[in-house]
Amino acid sequence: MKGKFITFEGGDGAGKSLQMKKFAEYLEAKGIEVVLTREPGGTEVGKEIRRLLVEGDKDKFDEITEILLFYADRRIHLEKLIKPALEEGKYVLSDRFNDSTIAYQFYGSNKFSDTKIMDMLYQIVAGDFKPDMTVLLDVDVKIGLERSFKKSQEMVNKELRFECVDVSFHERLRKGYLDMAKKDEERFVVVDASKSIDEVFNELIEKTKERI
Repeated sequence: MKGKFITFEGGDGAGKSLQMKKFAEYLEAKGIEVVLTREPGGTEVGKEIRRLLVEGDKDKFDEITEILLFYADRRIHLEKLIKPALEEGKYVLSDRFNDSTIAYQFYGSNKFSDTKIMDMLYQIVAGDFKPDMTVLLDVDVKIGLERSFKKSQEMVNKELRFECVDVSFHERLRKGYLDMAKKDEERFVVVDASKSIDEVFNELIEKTKERI
């Protein structure tokens, strides 16, 4: 691939979308062509899958159905958007990718005893493909959830399916992300997202400038 694939991860309210957009502007100022996307829902078909996944009752799917929907979206996303853009030399920035699935469905939900099914599905869907860099925006659970609910109220957002779970879910989620980052330090960049928007962005640039 000629371009680079950079993913943004973190719990609810970490500021992924905002920091990703600011990072895109930073890259564009350097003459790099950037594509912004997200999971689930980075394609037209994916938008329908996203609606199923993030709206409604948190218990409306069993764990297998939910996992299959995430990986169906990921396959479409990779083949229709991500890989073609990378072949054209563009930088693709994605708000969430496979790490989110593991963090939410394994660490957070406690519905799986291991990641075997996710690892198998990822191999089927993506093979050896992986992000060139993953930015983990780490924030205290209480701060993140307060931000998330405030944003949802302001936007009349229906996408609250994963926010509407107990706090312990989000604590496990955060721990899971940090565990994954520790195991793959070459790919992950961990940024303290509890600070102001500008402070978080400055730390993000400082920690990633050598990599890009």
